[in-house]
Amino acid sequence: MSQTRVVGVRFRRAGKIYYFDPGGIAPDVGDTVVVETIRGLEVAEVVVAGRTVPEEEISQPLRPVLRKATPEDLARLEENRKKEKEALAVCERKIAEHGLEMSLVDAEYTLDRAKLIFYFTAEGRVDFRQLVRDLSATFKTRIELRQIGVRDEAKMMGGLGPCGRLLCCCTFLTEFQPVSIRMAKRQDLSLNPNKISGLCGRLMCCLRYENDYYPDPKAKKEKAREDDGPEGAAGREPPADEAEGAGRPRRGG
Repeated sequence: MSQTRVVGVRFRRAGKIYYFDPGGIAPDVGDTVVVETIRGLEVAEVVVAGRTVPEEEISQPLRPVLRKATPEDLARLEENRKKEKEALAVCERKIAEHGLEMSLVDAEYTLDRAKLIFYFTAEGRVDFRQLVRDLSATFKTRIELRQIGVRDEAKMMGGLGPCGRLLCCCTFLTEFQPVSIRMAKRQDLSLNPNKISGLCGRLMCCLRYENDYYPDPKAKKEKAREDDGPEGAAGREPPADEAEGAGRPRRGG
């Protein structure tokens, strides 16, 4: 099996890890590097030091790490952050002028400012072609408008969850996993949407964390029938610990 040497980087906190070709560079974990992406030059943080992985795990073509970030790169990055805030204000005004039903979330320049990306949410599809032309004429660079979901919006914006801690999605969750109302039922949680929904308005990601430790409701019912015998449970007094709910963990409601 063919192996390729790579380093893993992230572009955002708790973002996905992408592999790049380190070439003759040997960056350490925590180093800031400049990499070449399909969008242009971007700054990323090394989170996986150089190692070899099977070629099947790599998305081809494997793009290069160009250099460790220089003081000039970091100064340019800081300047871009300021310009992104200005770009957000301009784009908000343009969206209102065009009467588009979309909510702007964030703006991001590539390091070389070859492209300016705007992230937004919307209920459905939005025809923003004229807006893109307007923004291109204003900023004199390539413009990309990217529609994202409400969970991605929460990940970008951040905030505190009902538990009082920073949102899981913007601290350590790199990918969103499916969450269902069945998980809340399985854990005997309140089905009140206000208690089991996150800031994004969707079911909280943490409903998955303990789900596998709870018995399946069907299996629980079948076991109860076996314990009760053929006559069923009619008239049976529950043990004291069941009556009081002792030993059964609860969260939320």
